[in-house]
Amino acid sequence: MKSVKFLVALLFISVTSFAQQKPTELDKSPMDMSYWPSNYPITKLNGKVKDQPIARVIYGRPQKNNRVIFDGIVKYGEMWRLGANEATEIEFLKNVKINNKSITKGRYTLYCIPYADKWTIVVSKDNYSWGNYSYNPKNDVLRIDIKVEKNTETVEAFTAYFDENKTGANLVFMWDDVKTQLPILL
Repeated sequence: MKSVKFLVALLFISVTSFAQQKPTELDKSPMDMSYWPSNYPITKLNGKVKDQPIARVIYGRPQKNNRVIFDGIVKYGEMWRLGANEATEIEFLKNVKINNKSITKGRYTLYCIPYADKWTIVVSKDNYSWGNYSYNPKNDVLRIDIKVEKNTETVEAFTAYFDENKTGANLVFMWDDVKTQLPILL
């Protein structure tokens, strides 16, 4: 009788320990990725890639959802993770220049201190940060102020993408009625 109880207990423990975990719910702010050049994933898929991409940005996409964004849920003058959930990451696969400062290829975290007329973009070497809770200015690689522009249309989901130009690309950020551009040179 004791051996039957032991086997039943062992079977119960085995079944419960191998039970599948439930997947997480769909995040309200899904993660997204943009490449420079912007068509890089499709070009690679089609076998037409000659080089690695220059950069990619990985970020959470919070939604406006009828909220006041700037100087509302994103406070002016306070550090912001530049998106949602984990802090926004940028990976340079080649050396670049931002504001005449050389940035060596590698992975960095982007933060932002927004104001009504400008955003201070912070490039940090402290990676894999959730939000800006562990932000440390000792890890700053660069700070640059960029101009705020007003959009004519409201952008519901925070958006980041590379807009190529003759000298490099602008990393464009848009949300609500605001647009900013971080110039990146090759």
